[in-house]
Amino acid sequence: MVQVRALKPVHDDGRVDTLLWLQQLQADTRLPDTQRLLEACELAQSLRQPGLEHGTIDQALDSYVTGLEMAEILATLKVDEDTLVAAILYRSVWENKLSLEQVRQQFSTSIAELIHGVLQMAAISTLQHPTRDNILGQTDSQLANVRKMLVSLVDDVRLALIKLAERTCAIREVKHANRKHRYLVSREVFDVYAPLAHRLGIGSIKWELEDLSFRYLQPNAYKQIASLLDERRLDRQIYIDSILHQVRAELEKVGIQAQMMGRAKHIYSIWRKMQRKNIDFSQVYDTRAVRILVPGDTDCYTALGVVHALWCNIPNEFDDYIATPKENGYRSLHTAVIGPQGKVVEVQIRTQAMHDEAELGVCAHWLYKGTDTQHSSRSYEDKLAWLRQVLEWHEEVDDNSEFVDQMRNDVTQDRVYVFTPNGHVVDLPYGATPVDFAYRVHTDVGNTCRGAKVHGRIVPLIIRLQTGDQVNILTEKGGKPSRDWLNPNLGYINTSRARAKVAYWFKQQDKDKNTAAGKQLIEREMRRLALTEVDYNQLCIRVNFQKVNDMYAALGAGDLGLPQVINAAQAQLEPQIPASQPKGSPKAGNVARHHSNTSSDVRIAGVGNLMTTLATCCTPLPGDAIAGYITLNRGISVHRQDCHNIMNLAKCHGQRIIEVNWQDHSERTYPVNIVIQVIDRTGLLRDVMLVLGDEKVNVISINTVIDKKSHSAIIHLTIDIPRLQLLGRVMDKISQLPNVLDVRRQKHGH
Repeated sequence: MVQVRALKPVHDDGRVDTLLWLQQLQADTRLPDTQRLLEACELAQSLRQPGLEHGTIDQALDSYVTGLEMAEILATLKVDEDTLVAAILYRSVWENKLSLEQVRQQFSTSIAELIHGVLQMAAISTLQHPTRDNILGQTDSQLANVRKMLVSLVDDVRLALIKLAERTCAIREVKHANRKHRYLVSREVFDVYAPLAHRLGIGSIKWELEDLSFRYLQPNAYKQIASLLDERRLDRQIYIDSILHQVRAELEKVGIQAQMMGRAKHIYSIWRKMQRKNIDFSQVYDTRAVRILVPGDTDCYTALGVVHALWCNIPNEFDDYIATPKENGYRSLHTAVIGPQGKVVEVQIRTQAMHDEAELGVCAHWLYKGTDTQHSSRSYEDKLAWLRQVLEWHEEVDDNSEFVDQMRNDVTQDRVYVFTPNGHVVDLPYGATPVDFAYRVHTDVGNTCRGAKVHGRIVPLIIRLQTGDQVNILTEKGGKPSRDWLNPNLGYINTSRARAKVAYWFKQQDKDKNTAAGKQLIEREMRRLALTEVDYNQLCIRVNFQKVNDMYAALGAGDLGLPQVINAAQAQLEPQIPASQPKGSPKAGNVARHHSNTSSDVRIAGVGNLMTTLATCCTPLPGDAIAGYITLNRGISVHRQDCHNIMNLAKCHGQRIIEVNWQDHSERTYPVNIVIQVIDRTGLLRDVMLVLGDEKVNVISINTVIDKKSHSAIIHLTIDIPRLQLLGRVMDKISQLPNVLDVRRQKHGH
């Protein structure tokens, strides 16, 4: 049976004695100073609702009392002072009686961030409760997605602990609510937060959440088991007391001082065992259970020998999790014996340290007892492992902020979990946009998408969604996809699923329209990039089409990407690199394959435009370690570094040996002139330079001409570009900046 802790100390009239409460909390937590806790209590108390200023407890409404209860729960988990202060103030912030900025100014940024993080987790409580069904074709159920979303929100384990404490208070006080609200809160706690506590190994909270939510979800089953336990409570207690008395006496004989207790099995655990094994209550033997805590590891085995000497153990019911711990590190001795009167008694033997680990979260039982992990993603399990590590070590680290930062960096975020307007959780790849979300919901929603709202605010369709966002897609009857969505430079779509659906829509349109649209698209891009000499007949062959119109139609339907066409155009216009001659020809002169440095396979370190020749005596190939020799009339002769000729030359003419390297053609860049027409505004040039910096584009020159009468300006840029695809992306991003009217390439001399 659940034992709900009552808030103490209180006066006869129900008022909380804050000072006495703080004294008891300090004794439990061993905090050196409670001044900040007192300030938090006084602030929360000053924000109480009218009628509660004298401290009358009405926990269904009183945020102050709820905060104290949350702090009491967290104190048992040995959290730090910041966490306790955040717990006391959380409900006041949640009820909009107190702002995060006030918390930041009066207390600290870290406390404000803790409360903000828990508020993010609270988003799930404001929406429709999750279902067990798969939504929108997702492989995981909504419950699994919600759990993963909650864990992905937790950058600091203290957020999870505060939220669990808050939900514990909520399920305790739900008895004051109406039946519908009781069900919704219980469903949420049972499906989301009890499993979260279970996976984090916080047994002391898990059992209470499970039993109280089970009480309202299946009241008849709860009452039946509770009544059966009550009927046997006195007899069971007398029986357990006699067991404890006998074991304690025998342990004292061998010099072991042990703590012993009867371990009551929780109602939900009993019911689940009955359902899983299809047995009656009378067949649940471990309602009679004893836990023995001894000083050291060797004492565990001594105590085990004492128990087995007193009563006969049941075969195959002994487990040594000390010699062979569970995969999660859980350690204890488990046995079952035939006790007095022939009744089965379960016995657990462990040290105090083992017991604390099991109760406070290090030994999370979900790996060997959980039932809903088979579909979890790797990143989710990694985050859970990280959370368990923080629980294990946070008490041993004086200042765990650096530790938390280090652990945060070890967890990669490869998925995001967002809400539909109805509260369903949708799993998307990291970097997904509202358009990706729209096509994940339904193809028709994606095709007719015209805008999006996140948390009720209209946002651009190119933003990247974050975990916890509530997304509402704005559609237009008869709407259709935009061809811009297929342009990867603009960033409307980042998932292959959405891109394929947009491409399919355009493919289904009339071929003549696709041809016209594709022709318009490519001609506009060619004009913008100043590619006026392109031979379209050759270009279509380069992209694997026999006819130009077929290339246009594929481009218009989305089967062919514009970057692919631009790359082919660049290859067509680029000067060809001279081919190397066969090895060994010619033989005379020890040299072959004359090139200028602008198109050579060799880059000369520290010199200008010099002719190079590759020596035939050693025939160096790309990748060989090479060296150069300055000849009298043939420029630089390039040899392998292990060539006998270059070694001999180095002895006689060492001053003429120079360093050379193979040219990486992918690093070659070309100067390109860009003209940007804008409506002048403050910071526009800075924004343009940020785009170029993000794309790692080098700026050779810049010139701005401003017309103050029309408030317009023309920016002339010369930049180094290795390929036209990058030029197109840069121009697309610049064109998206506010106040930019036109961006085009201008050839040299124009």
